[in-house]
Amino acid sequence: MSKTFAVLLARLIFGAVFAMAMSFKFMDMQSTASYIAAAGFPFPLFLAWVAAFFELALTLAFLTGAFFSEASFLAGIYVVFLAFAFHGPSHWSGNQAEFGFFIDHFTLLAGLLFAAVHGPGDTLVVRTRSPLLAR
Repeated sequence: MSKTFAVLLARLIFGAVFAMAMSFKFMDMQSTASYIAAAGFPFPLFLAWVAAFFELALTLAFLTGAFFSEASFLAGIYVVFLAFAFHGPSHWSGNQAEFGFFIDHFTLLAGLLFAAVHGPGDTLVVRTRSPLLAR
């Protein structure tokens, strides 16, 4: 029972993290686009919309368990990209807190990789065939 609770809580936390990120984007898409533009990326408004819908898909996957392992793996790639793009070494000299933000992404990556390998658990899961968990 404690394992089930821990897995469901972890899924809820993952879902909440990406739901919050998604909601901030949808509430102020222009600010998100400005942040993306400041990092030097082209087509910032388009990328902001793509990020928001990607985070919506991740949220749904974590909360339902559907395509959970795939979503966990893709989320891991995404957070490493975000770490380097928005909090990487070029940001550290101007603000030491950026190094902490950078490292935090790797803590999240560790949890996401663990989740990708172990799957969504057996409770409250929309079943899909996952090639990542094939044995």
